[in-house]
Amino acid sequence: MATPSDLFDLSGRVALVTGSSRGIGEATARLLAAYGAHVILSSRKAESLEPVKQSIIEAGGKASAIACHGGNLEQIDALYEQIVQEHGGGPDILVNNAATNPYFGHILDTDMGAFDKTVEVNLRGYFYHCVKAGNLMKEKGGGAILNVASINGVRPGQMQGAYSITKGAVINMTKAFAKECGNLGIRVNALLPGLTDTRLASALTQNEEILNYVLPSIPLGRPAQPEEMAGAVLYLVSDAGSYTTGTCLNVDGGALT
Repeated sequence: MATPSDLFDLSGRVALVTGSSRGIGEATARLLAAYGAHVILSSRKAESLEPVKQSIIEAGGKASAIACHGGNLEQIDALYEQIVQEHGGGPDILVNNAATNPYFGHILDTDMGAFDKTVEVNLRGYFYHCVKAGNLMKEKGGGAILNVASINGVRPGQMQGAYSITKGAVINMTKAFAKECGNLGIRVNALLPGLTDTRLASALTQNEEILNYVLPSIPLGRPAQPEEMAGAVLYLVSDAGSYTTGTCLNVDGGALT
């Protein structure tokens, strides 16, 4: 049995973190690398990944970067092909984090182009990543998948209809994969962040009127920082969470309480 000091050790494991050029993805990649994983950073633009990659390496960690659009299936195929070529197999850990929210406004005014883009990245892309990583994990005898959803998937956010719908689907998708992949040694969980100070949430965090409306509903009285999400991810993908699958963990400052 692992000792307490070993439970979070990720040495020798390969972790793919999508959307890792900033925000929750970046914070997660940095923490997984600090605990020994070789982190593969991924986002749409390669140049946006370089500063994160270099700072992880300078801190003594292991990191590489591969550009990939989260909604483009051909690019996702190429991403996993490169991982297999460079590491001799698929990732041990997938953190499905890349997401988009191109429309903020009344649900009746939703532009269908924006809706399609939201579904393409937040749901279709997530699903395909789970399939690709899951099949490679099956060959290796197991692995851990973490889908970053949102508390909006439980309680839709005002003026965030399409985004909330996709995140609700990610929650159910997580449970479906967990149910069917557990006997393959693959654990699948979801993180449900509350209001977090990221670029994606800037329409909320940088609007004083909206922020003053939202903060009273959060018992801790403030938005989270991206680093406050990373610890929960570490638990869910490490041996500390070895009997945890199908769980959707709220990290929301008590907002859903």
